[in-house]
Amino acid sequence: MNELRKSGIQTRDIAKAVEGGIIDKIKPGLYKLVNYPWDEHGSFADVCNSNKKAVICLLSAASYYELTTFNPSEIYVAVPNNTDKFVLRYPPVKVYYFGDNYYEPGIETLETKSGTIKIYNKEKTIGDLFRYMNKLGEDVAVESLKEYLKNRKTRNIPKLLEYSNICGVKKKIEPMTKAILS
Repeated sequence: MNELRKSGIQTRDIAKAVEGGIIDKIKPGLYKLVNYPWDEHGSFADVCNSNKKAVICLLSAASYYELTTFNPSEIYVAVPNNTDKFVLRYPPVKVYYFGDNYYEPGIETLETKSGTIKIYNKEKTIGDLFRYMNKLGEDVAVESLKEYLKNRKTRNIPKLLEYSNICGVKKKIEPMTKAILS
């Protein structure tokens, strides 16, 4: 909204554009063009723009990195514990509140055609999947670990174990990693 107003566009013109289907209202003050050629992760950018502390996590991050065949119907995001509740009309989100020791490590910022997104790196994503294994399922966590370990060029076992330690799941991931690799 601020950018539109700075460009000289009046509030009534914005309302007409929403009514006419030219722009979509994501939340109060946040709009996007309907016919803009967004990439497949445009909804990630929408979520990250609606809340600057939102970080794509868990099943959404695993899907982004192609670590799982599961395609979540919601976008999984992490925010710090003290963040106010936020709700979007679209896209649907599943919000997880992380303590600082879990929230801050592993955040990467990526530039896409649709905008900037914040997402946890692969290693942190796997650690979080194991941390939330009881809620999200053991099958997704194990599948993601196996997919990660398949790629010899990009896998980084010390980094994986570092993040599994941060997430408090090193005792689960380390023996599983050894078993998969042997």
